[in-house]
Amino acid sequence: MRDKEAGAPAAGTPAAGSPAAGSPPSAEQVNSARRKALGDFLRSARARVQPGTVGLPAGVRRRTPGLRREEVAQLCDISVTWYTWIEQGRDVSVSPSVWARLASVLGLARAERHYLFDLAECTDPEHGRGHAHPLPTGLAACVHSISAPAYILDRCWNVLARNDALLYLFDGWPDRDASPNLLRYIFQDPAARALVVDWEQRASRVVAEFRADAAAHADEPDVRGVLDDLLQSSAVFAHWWTRHTVVDREGGLREFLHPVSGVLRYQQITFRLATRPDCKLVMLLENADAAPS
Repeated sequence: MRDKEAGAPAAGTPAAGSPAAGSPPSAEQVNSARRKALGDFLRSARARVQPGTVGLPAGVRRRTPGLRREEVAQLCDISVTWYTWIEQGRDVSVSPSVWARLASVLGLARAERHYLFDLAECTDPEHGRGHAHPLPTGLAACVHSISAPAYILDRCWNVLARNDALLYLFDGWPDRDASPNLLRYIFQDPAARALVVDWEQRASRVVAEFRADAAAHADEPDVRGVLDDLLQSSAVFAHWWTRHTVVDREGGLREFLHPVSGVLRYQQITFRLATRPDCKLVMLLENADAAPS
């Protein structure tokens, strides 16, 4: 009786081309695994799509469920060979627009679409679009349950929710504005210059943060409206916008000169919302270490 197949590696011996025990995988092995996962995901998604949902006849000779590769390729306006290579996990170059068409044809849900672009290692060209609707139920209540000043901003920096602690800190804003927007408050409301310590420095940083958030959508009506308004009404905003500086909204020390409580210092913490990726939750936590003596 043969203990093992001829030519098979002995027990405990790494197969040819595999990393040695304990050694990390190479970059090519990681990329190969990622491409394979991408191909497997596309095949699974393709099998779920009924031909009728994309305007194709069901036919009578379909041996497998869902769409054929040829149909997906035709609907996405790419070659069958190219799409086959993608599903096979080959190293081919695919543009973001093609991934977007694939996501649309395959009817991917938001989480699935995010997973697709994550595996493809490119940015979704539709990221942040189509979110001009109210916050999901419960998010505003979450903000009110936070004891520290907190608020939610959309990509235009409109205030979608705030709590009473934030209302006190900003001395009645944003409730005194019909459509509160943090950028308009900072650059158009005289109260901001009195409240925000080192207003000039913060103003330059705010413009760079907003560019990082919204520059990719600058031609869309909601973002364009905010930009045009601020470029015309605020020379300071216009000056810093033309500098093309980009930074993340990282947080850090924030100081305010409150008309009643005097100097207040906070650490700003910012989170992206999983249910609304175009929005962020901002909290201002008391900075005990930096409290005035």
